[in-house]
Amino acid sequence: MSIYDPNLEGDQTSLSSTLKFNSINMKASALILAAITGASAAATTTLPASAGVSNVPTAIPVPKGGKYDGGMKRFERKPSTCEGQNETGEKAASFILEDGATLSNVIIGASSGEGVHCKGTCTLNNVWWADVCEDAATFKQKSGTSTVNGGGAFKASDKILQFNGRGTLNVNNFYAQDYGKLVRNCGNCSGNGGPRNINIKGVVAKNGGELCGVNHNYGDVCTITDSCQNKGKSCQAYTGNDQKKEPPKFGPAGDNGKSCLVKSLRTNC
Repeated sequence: MSIYDPNLEGDQTSLSSTLKFNSINMKASALILAAITGASAAATTTLPASAGVSNVPTAIPVPKGGKYDGGMKRFERKPSTCEGQNETGEKAASFILEDGATLSNVIIGASSGEGVHCKGTCTLNNVWWADVCEDAATFKQKSGTSTVNGGGAFKASDKILQFNGRGTLNVNNFYAQDYGKLVRNCGNCSGNGGPRNINIKGVVAKNGGELCGVNHNYGDVCTITDSCQNKGKSCQAYTGNDQKKEPPKFGPAGDNGKSCLVKSLRTNC
């Protein structure tokens, strides 16, 4: 399977352009290191500068165990695959990651309907969404752990991260602004079940709704630590189903000692 390399596009002969590109890459590497090690006291709260734009006609595949570094370029689907909140599926994504793949240092533009699809466990390092369409990333692993280190998303009218699989999703030092939900476990998928575990740490979320939505009847657990949310609900439990029916809320939002565990959540961010 061939891998698309954005760094081969464009004029590489300009010294000033090369220096700018290298500077952006150095900053991106520092952001990843801080997110992974916890060296940063808080998530980065501004969209990084773009190193250029790559228009892609189809989703870029990252093979099993593979690594893809976008060099902080912004990736747009051309033609656009964004259809608002219509479920467009994997074909509308900008990146499709196989099991164990890693995606780093990319900015995904508004023309991407589904952003990133992880077919197995995956790692997202310093991945940003400038304007989320249907959702930013979808996790479909059958088991194991996926991790989001750093990065952020803006203007998500519904959810940012959709967890349809099983196992664990870790979200570290992520920034969310103007969003509906940060993470939502699928509430009504065909074959739905669990458990799904969400760990949110060092996140900053502004002007949005729930940080996580979980299905209590499937044994889901969301743990929020050392994060900041200026408005909205920290965690909401639902009663999930596998019949594509709207899942009802289960109890009040917040720490319930079982499916929603909230520790060290600030509001002054």
